[in-house]
Order: sequence, then C-alpha cells, then structure tokens
Amino acid sequence: METRTPVEILAYASDTGLAKTQRKFSSVLILAFFAGIFIAFAAGVSTIAAYNLYANPEAYGLGRAVAGVLFGSGLMLVILGGGELFTGSMLIVTTALDRRTTVKKMFLNWLLVYIGNLAGSILIAWMIYLSGLFNNSAGLLGGVTITIAASKTSISFIAAFVLGVLCNLLVCFTVWTTYAAKDAAGKVLIIFFLILLFATSGFEHSVANMYYIPAGIFAKLNPQWLVMSQASAQQIAGLNWLNFAVKNLIPVTLGNIIGGVLVGFLYWVSLGKNKRTCS
Repeated sequence: METRTPVEILAYASDTGLAKTQRKFSSVLILAFFAGIFIAFAAGVSTIAAYNLYANPEAYGLGRAVAGVLFGSGLMLVILGGGELFTGSMLIVTTALDRRTTVKKMFLNWLLVYIGNLAGSILIAWMIYLSGLFNNSAGLLGGVTITIAASKTSISFIAAFVLGVLCNLLVCFTVWTTYAAKDAAGKVLIIFFLILLFATSGFEHSVANMYYIPAGIFAKLNPQWLVMSQASAQQIAGLNWLNFAVKNLIPVTLGNIIGGVLVGFLYWVSLGKNKRTCS
C-alpha cells in the first residue's frame, strides 16, 4: 500500500483545505448536507445494532464497541463518497497558516458546512422517527434513543466541552491519517480502527449529536417509547430543543473546534518548515 510521509500529509491537507474554501457556496452546502446524512445513518444504524446492550448496564461498554464497528461507515462515506464534515473541516487551519486562504474564508466554510450537516442529520432523525423503527422490541429502541439523547443534554457545559475536545482530537487524527493512504482500501482500514476507538470512547461529536438528540426529542413524543426509557424524569424534562443547543451543541462544537484546530496547528508547527508539495 503506497502512502504519504508526514510532511507530504501536511502538504496534502493544505491543498485539500484550499479546494474546500474555493468551492461554490451551493456545492459546500450540498456536500455538507450529504455528510450530515452519512453520519446520521451511521449513528442510527449503530444504535439499532446495539440498543439491547445499551439497555443492560452490565453490557453497556460492549454495546458501545458494537456500535463503534458500524459507526465508522459514516466517515467512510464522507471521505470516499465526497462530503463536507464540520469536525474534519478544522484541518483547513493548515491552509490558513500557509496563507493560501483567509481566516474569513475558513470561518465561512465552517459555517456553511455546519448548517448543511445540521440539516442532513435532523432530516434523517425525523424520517427514522416517522418510519416506526423505534417500535423495535416493543418500543425499547425508542426508549434507548430517548435515554441516549437525555444523557447528552444532562451533562455539564464543561464536561461537554472537554468531551468535544477529546472527540475531535481523535477524529482529526483519523482524517489526517487517511491522508497518508493513497488508495481506498487503506483509507477504509484506517477509518475502521480509529473511529472504532472514538465511538467506543463516549466522547462528544457535534454532528453525530445532530442526529442523536433530535432523534430522542422526536421519540419523546411517543408515550410508549417514553415509558421504555431509562432516563430520569429530570433528564427527560430537560430533553428539548433549547437544551440541545445550549447544553450540548454549543459546548461540544466549541470543544470540537479546539481539538481539531489543535491537531492541524501542531502538525503545521512541527512539519511546516519542511513542507513543499504533496506527491
């Protein structure tokens, strides 16, 4: 398997960031919309695979590992199929540090990608709710969906922020490492093992949460699924659109930004002096 060296990866990352910031707004939004759909599918299907384990406290860790085996498919679709994912877009910082794009263009790209990811993720959450899939096991899947969402809107701002930092350190290390591989098979192997590590960890990913929490809010509308949830009454009461934004999405997004920018910045500092062109 032919690979790029670390210095060549940095050059490739800078070139990739430049291409991202030069796309038309409509193209960025469409590709971001697709990425939101990809991650939502991965999150939804991984929950379907593991919800019986999630419902058993003694098997919760195993459930996360089972879900992690499937969750990487979302990033595979983004990387190989074409998509703009907010968390991975933090690596555009390498392009800005090379002065090949402006900070304004970088922030604009992030904003457009974020909007597109949000739209795609919520759409899939709504469609899965309408499909009736949450009726699995007499509504247990719906109950677990509510439990997952309620737990995410119940953590503190600081905890959500730190979990967001840890998440995007791993995600951007993964994206960065996929740049080493020059073929699809290499990228798939890298994504599978590294996203398995992330998904099993329990760290907070803003785009994944754009599916998990809306899905829980929608599922909460069904009394049968609500009864099957293991969340406390206080947690369920706090599961709403305001807390989705304020108690999870904002701190997790800020943490994702810090974690992702840190990866790109430190690689640029350590390798930038030797970077020329990618092969």
